Amino acid sequence: MSHSHDHADLGPSNTRADGAIARIAGRLLPAAVVLLAAAAWLAWKGGNANATAKLYLVSFTFILAISLGGLFFTMIQFLTRAGWSVAVRRPAEALAANLRWLWIPFMLPLLWLWWKGGQHHEPGAHALGLDVLWPWANLEHMQQHEPAEYENVLKKAGWLNPNFFVLRAAIYFAVWAVLATIFFKGSTAQDAAGGTATTDRLQKLSGPSIILFGLTVTFAAFDWMMSLTPTWFSTMFGVYFFTVCCTAGFSAMALVTIRLQSLGALKGIVTREHLQDLGKYIFAFGIVFWAYIGFSQYMLIWYGNIPEETTWFMARQMGDWTVFSWLLIAGHFVVPFVFMISRWMKRWSVTLAVASAWMLFMSAVDLYWLIVPVIPAGLADASTYAELAEKHKDAPVGFFTLATLCSIGGMLCLFAWRTARTLSRNHLVPVRDPRLGESIAFQNI
Repeated sequence: MSHSHDHADLGPSNTRADGAIARIAGRLLPAAVVLLAAAAWLAWKGGNANATAKLYLVSFTFILAISLGGLFFTMIQFLTRAGWSVAVRRPAEALAANLRWLWIPFMLPLLWLWWKGGQHHEPGAHALGLDVLWPWANLEHMQQHEPAEYENVLKKAGWLNPNFFVLRAAIYFAVWAVLATIFFKGSTAQDAAGGTATTDRLQKLSGPSIILFGLTVTFAAFDWMMSLTPTWFSTMFGVYFFTVCCTAGFSAMALVTIRLQSLGALKGIVTREHLQDLGKYIFAFGIVFWAYIGFSQYMLIWYGNIPEETTWFMARQMGDWTVFSWLLIAGHFVVPFVFMISRWMKRWSVTLAVASAWMLFMSAVDLYWLIVPVIPAGLADASTYAELAEKHKDAPVGFFTLATLCSIGGMLCLFAWRTARTLSRNHLVPVRDPRLGESIAFQNI
C-alpha cells in the first residue's frame, strides 16, 4: 500500500456525497418531465410520425451511447489490469448501470409498433408499425412504391424481418444489462467485502465480456441505424457507432468526476493526473479515432463510387445538410483537436469540463447526422450531381428546433437523474479495491 494511500481520506465524508447528489437528482427529474412533455406535445402538434420516431431514436441512442461508453471503460480497465483508473472508475460504473433499465424506453415502443404493424387491416389501410422508421418492415408497401429497392431488400428478409428484429433487440439489451450488473454489483460489493477475489473474477470475465460487447454494439448499430436505409451498407458502421459510444461515455464520465469534486468529494483521491488521462481517452477515441474511422468510411465509399453506397452520403451533402456536415467535422475534430492537444487543457478541471461538455454535445450532433437525413427523391432521374444539389438546395436540418432540444435534453436529464440516484447510494470510489493505492499515487510521466 502506497504512502499516498495511507494518507488519503477514504472516509464517508470524502467518498460519499449522498445528500448533495440527492438534491441534484431532485432537480433533474422535474426538468426531465417538463422537457419530455414539451417534446411530446410538439411532436403531436407537428403530426409527422417518421420525424417524431427518428427524433426519439436520436434521443434514446444518445443516452444509450453514454452508458455503453461507461461499460466499455469499466471492462477495459479490468481486462488490462489497470491501476491508475480505479479512483475514477465508479462514475463509469454508474453510467453503465443505467443499462439495467434502458431497455424500457426502447423495447416498450418497439413492441407496440411490432404489435400494431402485425395486426390485420382493411385492404389499402396502413397501420403505424415498425415501418414508421424502418421501411423494410413493410415489404408490400415497398414493392408498390419502390420496386427497385424492394428486390434488393427482399434478399435481406432473412435478417430484416420484424420478428427476428425484435428478438435481436431483446438479446442486445439482455447482454448489456447482465454485463452492467456483473461489473457494477461486483465492484460495489467489494466496497464492503474487500479482498482480491472480486477483482480476480471480474478480470477473468472481462475478456469474454468485451467480445460480447463488440458483437452486440455492432449489430445493434446495423439494426437500428444502418437499416433505416436498408439498401445501404457499410462494414465500418459498427465501429463508427463504437466511437460515438466512446466519445459520449468518456465525456460524460469526465463531467461526472469533475462535478463530484466540485461537491467537495474525492479530495486527495482524484488528482490532475487522473483528469489528464481521462482527457487522453476523449482525445484518442472521441477525436482522433473518430476522425480516422469517419474518413476511412467516407474515402472508401467515395473511391468505390457505387451508387448503392454513395447515396447515403449524398443525402448529407444536400441543402442545409452540407453546412451541418461541415459543422460536424469542425466541431468533432478540428476545434477540439487544437483545444485539447496540450496536456494542460486536460489537467485543468475547467478546461476539461468545457471540452467534455462540447464533445458530449457533438455526440448528439453526430447521432442526429447518422439517423435523420433522408435520401433525396428522384435520385435516379438526375443526370448530374449539380442538378440534384440544386433541386434539393433547401433540404432542412431541424437540429436546433425546440422539439429536438427538448427531446434530447429531456432524455439526458432523465438519464442524469438515474445516474445521480445510483451515485447517491454508493461510495464514489471503489474504497477497497486492491489497486486503489496505486491509483491514488499515480503520476503521469
